[in-house]
Amino acid sequence: MVWLRDICFNMCNDSMGDFETRLINKITYLQSIETEVRDDHRKSFFIRFLVKNLLSIKASVVSSHYTQTGQPIPREVLTMYEESLHTDVTSGKLKLASMLYCRGELERATYILHEVEFDFDRSVQPVCGCGSIPYNNKLSDAFCEYMLQNDDPETWTKKLAFCVRFLREEKMCVPRFLWNEMHRAVGDDVDHRNHHEQKWMDWAEVDARPFLLYLQYLTFRDLGDQHKQQQVFDRLKYIVSSHEERNELYHVETFLNLLGHCLELEGNVQQALHMYRRSQRFQTRNNAANHHIARLERDMNQ
Repeated sequence: MVWLRDICFNMCNDSMGDFETRLINKITYLQSIETEVRDDHRKSFFIRFLVKNLLSIKASVVSSHYTQTGQPIPREVLTMYEESLHTDVTSGKLKLASMLYCRGELERATYILHEVEFDFDRSVQPVCGCGSIPYNNKLSDAFCEYMLQNDDPETWTKKLAFCVRFLREEKMCVPRFLWNEMHRAVGDDVDHRNHHEQKWMDWAEVDARPFLLYLQYLTFRDLGDQHKQQQVFDRLKYIVSSHEERNELYHVETFLNLLGHCLELEGNVQQALHMYRRSQRFQTRNNAANHHIARLERDMNQ
């Protein structure tokens, strides 16, 4: 996943041609390499893994364009989503569900989210490729034992839940509240990013389980299903109080911001402000919570 992050970073900062063209060129290049190393199972799998993830980004980028212009999503774009659904247990499906939610296709989004929820049991290991926290600080003993017993990376991915990543080029496939994560810098915040943070902080990166619950909350809310909305809201709040749940998170500050947004939608502005401040204490700079705190304080003082 770190390699994928670096590929995305280089494409975003390449001035040659438009982003979609650069993305297509990278996919074509990797596919040509894969044909040369097909006899090497590990190398072949790794390249196919990168291609599937890039196809997911391409599908989202193209869908973002069609959504912005109010056009239907072509069948070939949906095929790209389908080809990229199984990079891991969750991230491809969550990106598809996010696109469907943003286009108002709530029933279809609900179906995909239910699939993710069913597959996302306690045996699944959350993993992130942003590089801010080393994997060995988070991988459970049970998953490490599983890897030792199954020396096959294709098997491993069936037990992994990667963080969900959205580039700015995908923003129309992301709930609007998360756009703030793509523009989290305030003042000179950019000057206070380390080498790893420079490569992902202009994107929205969110842990899979909180994003699943957040999308479910928004979808059930828009469908008017108050019972299910309350159920997932309670599960989001539980993460705050559960050491085990919090310990699995790589982007705690983003999770707290999402919970703050749900509290705002519940009409509990003071609790939302408390959650944003908690997020701010966890990460002072380069945190979208700074935008939300300023916005709420301005509204409260008017």
